[in-house]
Amino acid sequence: MVPRHAGGAARTALTVLGALALTGLPAAAAAEPPAPAPSSAQTLGADRPSAVVLRAMQRDLRLTGAQAKARLVNEAEAGTRAGRLQNVLGKHFAGAWVHGTTSAGLTVATTDAAGVAAIKADGAQAKVVKNALKDLDTAKSKLDAAAVGRALDTPVRYVDVRTNLVTLQATSRAAADKLIAAAGIDRRLVDVKVSADRPRALYDVRGGDAYYIDDQARCSVGFSVTKGEQQGFASAGHCGKAGAKTTGFNKVAQGTFEASVFPGKDMSWVSVNSEWTATPAVKGEGDTNVQVAGSVQALVGAAICRSGSTTGWHCGTIEQHDTTVSYAEGDIDGVTRTTVCAEPGDSGGSYVSGTQAQGVTSGGTGDCKSGGITFHQPINPLLTVYGLTLKTATAQSGTPAPEDGRTVGWTTGRVYEVGTRVTYDGVSYQCLQTHQAQGAWQPRLTPALWQRL
Repeated sequence: MVPRHAGGAARTALTVLGALALTGLPAAAAAEPPAPAPSSAQTLGADRPSAVVLRAMQRDLRLTGAQAKARLVNEAEAGTRAGRLQNVLGKHFAGAWVHGTTSAGLTVATTDAAGVAAIKADGAQAKVVKNALKDLDTAKSKLDAAAVGRALDTPVRYVDVRTNLVTLQATSRAAADKLIAAAGIDRRLVDVKVSADRPRALYDVRGGDAYYIDDQARCSVGFSVTKGEQQGFASAGHCGKAGAKTTGFNKVAQGTFEASVFPGKDMSWVSVNSEWTATPAVKGEGDTNVQVAGSVQALVGAAICRSGSTTGWHCGTIEQHDTTVSYAEGDIDGVTRTTVCAEPGDSGGSYVSGTQAQGVTSGGTGDCKSGGITFHQPINPLLTVYGLTLKTATAQSGTPAPEDGRTVGWTTGRVYEVGTRVTYDGVSYQCLQTHQAQGAWQPRLTPALWQRL
């Protein structure tokens, strides 16, 4: 698989209202109960999805309108529950995924049977497995290191939480065996899949719109961002090198690549001139706009839709996070594998789950006629590396604060991972879902994202 380039080069969680038994007081003196905290679906906007997202999910995932709506709500709620259980299980956590037509099922894996009760108490299905997620991540890292210089015969490597193994896609079993031996890992940790497919980067300011690089190549806008007062957009690293000039979908001068990484990662960002305005919109089906509300990372099994300037709007599901792919140009680490199709020119385009930004198109196999597999560079690491703030319908501009350890104060624009602890208004909270903090997402107001300790 070589870079695709156009031109040159769950169930819904219940909100429990606790009744306060007031004795010895007249009815008129009883205080009103506090307003219920917003559900995960309400916090993430999953209870009010755009019609564009729903139509594409119905078409590509073969769902009814009601099923598509239920799936988005269930997946939002499942993310919070999974994060809460990951924090409880600690080193024994072995992954989580949603399943079922409407993602009504949530399974959480653990290496310690003692954790089953906690999982079931949260309404999830428990699966006791042999390998902790951290051990599988270590094995995958060793495969990645050993693949340097020989990766085109073993182009895809990822941890599959559903099988509790590291999956290695190779062009032959002999190539896989050779890599496993070189990595020095236990063969029993690896599931080998033989395939002739080789991913390639999808070469080719609203997400999904076309832009042109030095008048030679075309890619797609990922998501609008800001850095201080400077506006711009995130895209794929293989689309252009730092300093390259861009023109927009209308061939009008647009901006400059400020930074770009490829291979290793597949990320870049472009600053735009004063004639362009960054918006929180992604181009949906029929040229309608899908509004982005944040960047909460969706679970394995969740629905995801992509926008690109070649094939438009298509949906599928998330297969695995933290995948390593070997292109002809080199390894790309930390991408997410999906069942969404894409074609040349879609590179850099937007991936969205409900209202939440997920990543920018990197590469894949197949096409949108026969179907395919694609990989996206997750948006949260990109925002962190370049110090960018995602443009959202409710966002506040500004530059993210630098990383400061595991116990920190909460700051708008900063990316927080599951398990991170912060102090807000003198109260400690622990992060439940990886996301970039938005102005309206203060820890005390978002139990979907933060658990009070």
